[in-house]
Amino acid sequence: MAWISFDIFRTLGFNDTKQLKPEQIFKHREEISAADWVLYPEYWQLNALIYGLKARVFPSQASYLLGHNKIEMTRAFEMVAPANTPHTEIRANTPSNAEELWELMLPPFVAKLPKASQGSGVWLIKNRAEWRAYLEKTDVLYVQEYLPINRDIRVVIIGDTVVSAYWRLQSDQGFYNNVAKGGVIEQSAVPAQAVNLALHLAQTLDIDHAGFDIAMVGDHPYVFEFNRLFGNQGIEGGEQKLREAIIDYLLRKQEPTGPNFPKAPASGRKRLRRVA
Repeated sequence: MAWISFDIFRTLGFNDTKQLKPEQIFKHREEISAADWVLYPEYWQLNALIYGLKARVFPSQASYLLGHNKIEMTRAFEMVAPANTPHTEIRANTPSNAEELWELMLPPFVAKLPKASQGSGVWLIKNRAEWRAYLEKTDVLYVQEYLPINRDIRVVIIGDTVVSAYWRLQSDQGFYNNVAKGGVIEQSAVPAQAVNLALHLAQTLDIDHAGFDIAMVGDHPYVFEFNRLFGNQGIEGGEQKLREAIIDYLLRKQEPTGPNFPKAPASGRKRLRRVA
C-alpha cells in the first residue's frame, strides 16, 4: 500500500490509499511502516508514528507541533519574523503577572487561550471587568496588541505552494474576521507582502499544510496564527483544488530524506498513480 490515511474525508479520491480509523493504528503496524506516506494522523498518534514506526507523515511534524499551541506558534513566529509578529506577552497566570500585564498593555488589547480555533477563545479586552473574566478562564496569560483592522487575509499553503489567498471581512458583531464567527469572504487581490510572509513562515518553519491569518496595517503584514486544519469555504475550486495540490506535492516529495531514510523497499509496495 502506497499511502495510509487516518482521515477519510480529506483523502477521498486518492488512489492506492488505505483508509484507517485512528484507533486501528496498532493493528496495522506493518502496513503503516511500509507506506510511503501516512496522511492526517491525529495529534496523539504523531510520536508513535514518527519515532515508533519511522513513518513519513503529512502534514509535517512541524505543522502539528507548532499548530497545536498558540504559545509555541507565536514564539516560533517571533524567532523568524519578529517585525511581523504583533507585540505579545505570555506569562503564567499569577496575581502579580496579571497586574503587570494590565499596566503594560493599553486597552483595548487581545487576550487568547493557548488552544482554540475558529475565533473561539479570543477576546478584545476593553476594561478591568473583561480582564478579570479572562483571568478566570486560563492558567497561561496570552495577550497581544490590538491592530486597527477591519479585515484580514487567509493564505492557504500546501507544501511549497500558495493554493489560495483571500480577504476575510469583519463580522457584524465586530472584531472577529473568522468565517465561523460571521466573517465574510471577499475574493479580491491581496497584497504580495501578505503572501510572501506566509510563504516565508511556511518554508522557514517546515509547515506544509496551513491556513495563515495575516493582517495588513498600511503596507506592513502581521501574522496572527495558522490553522493546520482549515476550512475550504474561501478556496476557489474547493476540495478538488486542495486534493490536487496535496497529491502533486506528495508525489514530488515521494522519496523521503533525513536520518531515517531511505527505507528498505517493502515487498510488494505499490506506487501511487497520479489522479487524472
